[in-house]
Amino acid sequence: MNNKDKNLGFWQKLARRCQKEKRPIMCLAPMSDVTDEAFRQMFVKYGRPDVLWTEFVSAAGLCSRGYDNMLIDLKFKSNEHPIVAQIFGSNPKHFFKSAQILAKLGFDGIDINMGCPDRKVEKQGAGAALMKNPKLAQEIILATKQGAPKLPVSVKTRIGYYKNEIETWLPALLAAKPAVITVHGRTRKEMSQVPANWDIIGRAAEIVKASKSKTLIIGNGDVVDLADAYQKAERYQLDGIMIGRAAFGNPWFFRPLSSLAKATADKLNPPLSKRRTITLEDKLKVMAEHAKLFEKLYKNDKSFNVMKKHFKAYAAGFDGAKELRIKLMKTKTAKEVLQAVKEWQKKA
Repeated sequence: MNNKDKNLGFWQKLARRCQKEKRPIMCLAPMSDVTDEAFRQMFVKYGRPDVLWTEFVSAAGLCSRGYDNMLIDLKFKSNEHPIVAQIFGSNPKHFFKSAQILAKLGFDGIDINMGCPDRKVEKQGAGAALMKNPKLAQEIILATKQGAPKLPVSVKTRIGYYKNEIETWLPALLAAKPAVITVHGRTRKEMSQVPANWDIIGRAAEIVKASKSKTLIIGNGDVVDLADAYQKAERYQLDGIMIGRAAFGNPWFFRPLSSLAKATADKLNPPLSKRRTITLEDKLKVMAEHAKLFEKLYKNDKSFNVMKKHFKAYAAGFDGAKELRIKLMKTKTAKEVLQAVKEWQKKA
């Protein structure tokens, strides 16, 4: 296979850089009602990953009169490149048109969700439901590539629907030559109720390498910190690691300041020795900053309640955290968040 077979786009340059630095590509996972512009900007400022993703948006929605509403979740700033837009759906024609739209919006890549277990998504034949229809999945990848021939198209999926189907599902995806496949180490049936199976993710990597494909393979599921990410990437021979839940309330995840194995810490830039420890005061200050930015960006478009899942993550793991969380759950504005923090600090 030569480069004309598949456009790796920015992924090719990034992969070469990471190989030279002897480290995996680090990605922030797309998460509904989480990975908005405000959330991403916290990582851009405090410790960015190599690649950022948007929340997923409906391909059908992008092709409808609701187009303007979809654009709310596709806002991004120039300092977020490379950034990938994730879309879901089940109609190849919608993916073709959506790809054209996303290319014009200036995204660096397009990702297709083939793993979401949400029933509303699956009723459309989208998300995880596509694992039961490999032929349609292939048509969707090809249509997306045709709609945006200059952008790399990737897929985020699971190891199977009811059971591990990686031996048949992965080759079906590889036949459509996506630039990247991200494998979450659980079946759709398992949801998040069992530990991610990294041995199967490792097997996925073996299948990709054996296929002689240029497709990159990224692992996802239950990574606890950067050292763990590096170790899993090395052990299972992965091109990259995608981080989801562990990034909640932790915009420093990709540039940690403690609890790193020395071998891993030495690979980081700047080195561990040049970093200061993140304090509770830092966490609360950034939480308030996050809330303020969210309000500024989405005041007329999204409920402030979206921030509350972030409050639960920021305000955790320290004495008096529960009392602070109770106060934060009652807030309706960024100003109230800052006031709640100040009042708690006076009593702490």
